[in-house]
Amino acid sequence: MMSRVIFLCGLILASGGPVSAQDAATPARIPVSTFAPNASSFTLNNGMQVVVLPDRRLGVVMHMVWYRVGSADEPKGKSGIAHFLEHLMFKGTERHPSGRFSQWLGAIGGQENAFTSWDYTGYFQRTEKSRLAQLMEFESDRMTNLRLTKDVVDSEREVILEERRQVVDNIPSAQFAEQTAAALYLHHPYRIPIIGWDHEMRGLTLDDAISFYRRYYTPNNAVLVIAGDVAVDEVKALAEATYGKVERRVADSDLQRQRPTEPPARAARRLAMQDPRVQTPSWTRSYLTPSANTLKDGTIEALDILSEILGNQTGRLYKKLVIDGQIAANANAGFSGSGLDYGRFVFSANPRPGVSFDQIEAAIDAVIAEIVDKGVSEDEVARAVNASLASAITSQDSMSQVARIFGSSLMEGMSLEELQSWPARVAKVRVEDVNKAAREWLDVRRSVTGTLSRAEGKRS
Repeated sequence: MMSRVIFLCGLILASGGPVSAQDAATPARIPVSTFAPNASSFTLNNGMQVVVLPDRRLGVVMHMVWYRVGSADEPKGKSGIAHFLEHLMFKGTERHPSGRFSQWLGAIGGQENAFTSWDYTGYFQRTEKSRLAQLMEFESDRMTNLRLTKDVVDSEREVILEERRQVVDNIPSAQFAEQTAAALYLHHPYRIPIIGWDHEMRGLTLDDAISFYRRYYTPNNAVLVIAGDVAVDEVKALAEATYGKVERRVADSDLQRQRPTEPPARAARRLAMQDPRVQTPSWTRSYLTPSANTLKDGTIEALDILSEILGNQTGRLYKKLVIDGQIAANANAGFSGSGLDYGRFVFSANPRPGVSFDQIEAAIDAVIAEIVDKGVSEDEVARAVNASLASAITSQDSMSQVARIFGSSLMEGMSLEELQSWPARVAKVRVEDVNKAAREWLDVRRSVTGTLSRAEGKRS
């Protein structure tokens, strides 16, 4: 969802034009504009959607292929297969053996990477514009002609196991995040780590990888995003000549995602983790919320504005705990409504030395209670809306950021039109919308509260 990127900047622009003394305390809202108004989309005969984002400033192109499959779509007992296949996609085809694509990119000064989330898997390259046809040829080839052997799979399995050791097992905060997700989601597969559980990763096989590839890596389950120094007609001709020749392997009806849903939340959950490697203790509370794909009545936009009011160094939480109370070294609140199925509203704080978790929790509970009981002000909402709108504008300065926003948002259920009209919906948020969202979704029964602290001695 676009807000995930838009709210990173936290930029507030001063209002323009004169204001009366009566409303001088509340900033005028900045003008609303369509997000990436020159974006366009078409669909190839095989069902592959193509999004074009012209940006003539730099003479380069960003080429991204997004598949509508992530770790939340994995077969039961096969956690990590989506991320594992992401690695295996670099192992080559008959036409382009392992390493050739990357070597070619390196030789021409290009960049590449790939990523897996709960809801999608993506691959991207960035080069100067004359290489776009070759990029499409390489990527469309591995969409349908990937070649794997048992030896290749066995070797790469050790790579992902080592990756898990480095990015999860050796980092207490990463382990804590895994445990928090497992507690927050009682039934939905967002409770399973994207990289997978170690014991299940060890059992992933060649057959698992090939089956997952054939099931999901089909053009009618993919979106191509091209950003940069291109024209729509040019991209369409190239896409039809490359991706357009790839036959769909799976019927659209068989690609419908069927995921379990969460049962009603009846009790707050708690967890406490200790580890001798912890340097900075932390307190968190995560609330389960809907996502932009599952609730389209303005609630998600209101929750975004609420997080802006509560979070960052100008927000209520930081002022209460860090500036005024001086009980926390840091405090923040954030919202992500970008999941295909669910979102999350999170509070976090790092207590100062000598301050207990109970003190931190009491202070944060007081901030939440004040919001729920008394609501937010017109001034707070106006400033938060301005921050969001300003960040939407500045984010368009980055070609790659815009491409990522479009790709991820389409994967997470938004349409092109919904994405482009996001600023207009944010601009409509009012005080009563924010207050209603806070009362409904900051319900402790929907939450997991956790503490991460240092344990003395050796780990058991």
